[in-house]
Amino acid sequence: MIFRRLRRILPAFLLAVLLLVTSCRAQDTSPYAKTQQESTQRGATPAVAKNAQQGGNFNKFFPKSADGYQVVAAQEKKGFAEYKLNKGGKNVAVLSINDITSTPTAKDKYQKSTEKIAGYPAAEAPGKGTGILVNNRYQVKVASRDDSFTKNDRVAWLQKFNLSGLAQLK
Repeated sequence: MIFRRLRRILPAFLLAVLLLVTSCRAQDTSPYAKTQQESTQRGATPAVAKNAQQGGNFNKFFPKSADGYQVVAAQEKKGFAEYKLNKGGKNVAVLSINDITSTPTAKDKYQKSTEKIAGYPAAEAPGKGTGILVNNRYQVKVASRDDSFTKNDRVAWLQKFNLSGLAQLK
């Protein structure tokens, strides 16, 4: 008798609990909720172009440690690689190579530039950074992390990259 009664009540009880739990779910009020939804929908533009270089392909073009500076790998992902430049145990700059096929508007600042470093168009980046555009595709940048690392230092380290090798990368 109890079993029959339980068979009638249990489905109704489970349905009520399910409705209560799903209706009490908090709504995402984050300012990024809409962007997250748009970026995960089918057909959304990918953040990194399919034909972007793998970050590991850039490693051989970075300068080597020298003159009391240590060049240390920091980050690598599709289209991007970054190394830290340390001196005396202190991070003084960040070196990076970025495949800008994913962000074609990044070329604009270089196309308008009249300055050249090692024969490539150069531009100053916000936050004490100096960059060059190699082969109209690869942004090579040095950003100061310490006030002792000046623009002259950034230019000198940009010239230490294997820029001609990077220009040959397809």
